[in-house]
Amino acid sequence: MLILAGTSIGQVGDVSRRLGPALSSADVIAAEDTRRLARLVADLGVETRGRVVSFFEGNEQARTGELVDLLRDGHTVVLVTDAGMPSVSDPGYRLVAGAVEAGVEVSVIPGPSAVLTALAISGLPVDRFAFEGFPPRKPGSRDRFFADLASERRTLVFFESPHRTEATLEALARAFGADRRAVVCRELTKTYEEVVRGTLAELVAWAQSQEQGVRGEVTLVIAGAAAPEVDLDPSRLADLVDQAKASGLSRRDAIAHVAAATGAPKNLVYDAAHS
Repeated sequence: MLILAGTSIGQVGDVSRRLGPALSSADVIAAEDTRRLARLVADLGVETRGRVVSFFEGNEQARTGELVDLLRDGHTVVLVTDAGMPSVSDPGYRLVAGAVEAGVEVSVIPGPSAVLTALAISGLPVDRFAFEGFPPRKPGSRDRFFADLASERRTLVFFESPHRTEATLEALARAFGADRRAVVCRELTKTYEEVVRGTLAELVAWAQSQEQGVRGEVTLVIAGAAAPEVDLDPSRLADLVDQAKASGLSRRDAIAHVAAATGAPKNLVYDAAHS
């Protein structure tokens, strides 16, 4: 069995009570950082009997085959990363895919999540959200990345390194508008936890005011784009239906297309098209 084990994002006491026994009984522990694993085991007060191997971005592809072979042979492998859940902006996806393809059982020990913790504390809508991981590092790629997301209606969550946070907030303000609401969550659950809320312009000013620069683990939560204003004039909706029909759509499909494109209620578009 492959066990994906969530670890703490700050407070070791937040981990599942199942984590200690899983680590102590595993045949193999694949760890993103073996030194952090040693500290985690010491904090939990458990002893491990299995072999510990490193499993990080640099060797993930090469080591996946070795671990899948061990799983096929009946060994239990526990995968842990530095913080949070394996595979979420951390190594793990390749190993899970390999295990599934090999017919090996995969299980999860849930744990803390920086994404959900930041969403919950942000005060922004959480009914619909999208996690976009780390933005590109190069300025040009980052600007294009954010431009593609500028009209996204869902709340957006990003991870970012502290030394790039200021530049990323500036890029977000350019792409999304300086007035878009956002939240910087820093050092979540840790001693110096800080949650800063405001517009993107205000958060840029906050980042610029940090004498030693932004420090610690950073999660950014950005409000989704506002819904576009809908022109509900019946004659306008009827014209749009006619245009859609002229492109080859049936009347029914044209009405559905216009309703989806404008955000107008479908029954309103139907009445306009038949008036």
